[in-house]
Amino acid sequence: MARLRGGRVLLLLPALVGVLGLGVHWAMAWWDTPLTGLRAATVIEIQSGDRIATISQRLAAQGTIDFPLLLTWQARLRGLAGHIRAGEYEVHAHASPHELIGVLVSGKVLLHPVTLVEGWTAAEALDELHDQPFIRPQVSGVSAPNLRQVLAITESSIEGQLFPDTYLVPKGTSDVDVMKMAHARMTGQLSEAWAQRAEGLPLATPYQALILASIIEKETGTPDERARIASVFVNRLRKGMRLQTDPTVIYGLGDQYNGTIHKKDLTKDTPWNTYTRDGLPPTPIAMPGVASINAALHPAHTDALYFVASGKGDGRHTFSATLAAHNAAVAGYVASKRQKGNQR
Repeated sequence: MARLRGGRVLLLLPALVGVLGLGVHWAMAWWDTPLTGLRAATVIEIQSGDRIATISQRLAAQGTIDFPLLLTWQARLRGLAGHIRAGEYEVHAHASPHELIGVLVSGKVLLHPVTLVEGWTAAEALDELHDQPFIRPQVSGVSAPNLRQVLAITESSIEGQLFPDTYLVPKGTSDVDVMKMAHARMTGQLSEAWAQRAEGLPLATPYQALILASIIEKETGTPDERARIASVFVNRLRKGMRLQTDPTVIYGLGDQYNGTIHKKDLTKDTPWNTYTRDGLPPTPIAMPGVASINAALHPAHTDALYFVASGKGDGRHTFSATLAAHNAAVAGYVASKRQKGNQR
């Protein structure tokens, strides 16, 4: 009987080997088979310190994969388990286990866009950063202790020192890290523009150019007027005339500004009130874009010393070389506003 049983075992061995072979073949084929649980592009977040077994179980709980042990085994067998990096990753629909693990070891984390807009103040830029769930806040405000030192800003304020653009950052990037990128961009753009500036400008430093560019940014309603607006301010600086620009007054009012500028505001002295003080204000008043920086350093050649809104509601201005002409333009603007008010 013992011999008979042994013979039966010997007869079963080929079948067992065949079944095992089929299992191994299926497991290998599964590695390159599209995952039915990935019906759409899916974001997978890997935490620092996550092991492959933990990742596999999490993906199974989410319904992404059906065989967590098999994914763990395959990743270890192929020497990939120890190379998975922390971060957010986007895996395309119907990716195979092979492609899924490939994404997780690639280090190509998902990047989120955050946009800083021309004309914003530094405080508005920081508020935007704090509104993004993927940004990690480190500072409560633009006046936070040591912020200027961290950003390597030697001037008295970070105002105007961040370049307005869209930045792509991974989840967990700090607000300070984004500001470092934006400041580096602004430093590079300003340095390049300053090196190519027009001759004879009444600007002694790149920082003064940045201040003027910020004013141009806030005054410009249509892009093609930037250089003409710049010419008015440059002409005034050359003649020693006060700039008399409302955006600087508004900036100096801070939280006291309620959306309307009054005549009394023009006489309320602040360091930024260019109606009461000569020359440029002490700091920029907003983040200028590259077009405003270029306008400040390449103003149009005009004799204009004044400008006022055209009154047509199109963001354009009327430019004048004399006070008499300017007063006439202002009268036209006031008449236009009254006419529109009567038509309502």
